[in-house]
Amino acid sequence: MTKIALLQSNTGIDPAASAKVLAEAIAEAARGGAAMLFTPEMSGLLDRDTQRAAANLRSEDDDLVLAACREAARDNEIWVHVGSLAILDDGKVANRGFVIDRAGKIQARYDKMHLFDVDLPTGESWRESNTYRAGDHPVVVNGTPIGKLGLTICYDLRFPMLFARIAEADADVIAVPAAFTVPTGKAHWHTLLRARAIEAGLYVVAAAQVGRHEDGRSTFGHSLVIDPWGDILLDMGEEQGLGFADIELSKISEVRSRIPALNHRRTIPDVVSQ
Repeated sequence: MTKIALLQSNTGIDPAASAKVLAEAIAEAARGGAAMLFTPEMSGLLDRDTQRAAANLRSEDDDLVLAACREAARDNEIWVHVGSLAILDDGKVANRGFVIDRAGKIQARYDKMHLFDVDLPTGESWRESNTYRAGDHPVVVNGTPIGKLGLTICYDLRFPMLFARIAEADADVIAVPAAFTVPTGKAHWHTLLRARAIEAGLYVVAAAQVGRHEDGRSTFGHSLVIDPWGDILLDMGEEQGLGFADIELSKISEVRSRIPALNHRRTIPDVVSQ
């Protein structure tokens, strides 16, 4: 059994402030006995004012939030999944997650594949494709303290084929860092995450943003850890801070032996219209 920690944060418009929050959370997670900490989507900067946000965008080599997380991981000897940061890459912006080992080395990167473009009934309008470049491949990370870790980000949750691909790659856990809006969170967050865990027969770890943010948006919170049977092991509600849960990898084989759906999957041909 391995203990993990999740940070439920209210990220703002100042990366320096975010770096301090993350470094403190990494140290606290290590003191609490966690082998790995998971943070939400956009852990370094959450700002829908594109001009103001652009002034804070940096490449990986120059990003102070990423540097602070790597240093804190090394100093505290703990693995960290930085759910995502906004990173400049060849003149484009990537919504990029990072897996950092206990020596502070980046072991994996994942760029969000599905971008959230929508007009909500509340009047909110989101166009991630105006700012971000989509990733083009799934990622599974070997050798983490909780086995093989599949990476996704927020809106990816609505695309079960991505989760199926990750499960077929023998992942043990799938991370779903998020900044879910309140209306869609209330309607779908718990249901979709439990469904993805049940379908794949593995653990889902979803660290989330929460509350009213400096840029005016509100996020749903309810960071979750869900086991392969679909049971919720941790629900952090609407409070900021750290939560802890235990991952027992033997639970995966136990559940899959009861419902071996992965073994029964078939290649689906094109639909025939009649």
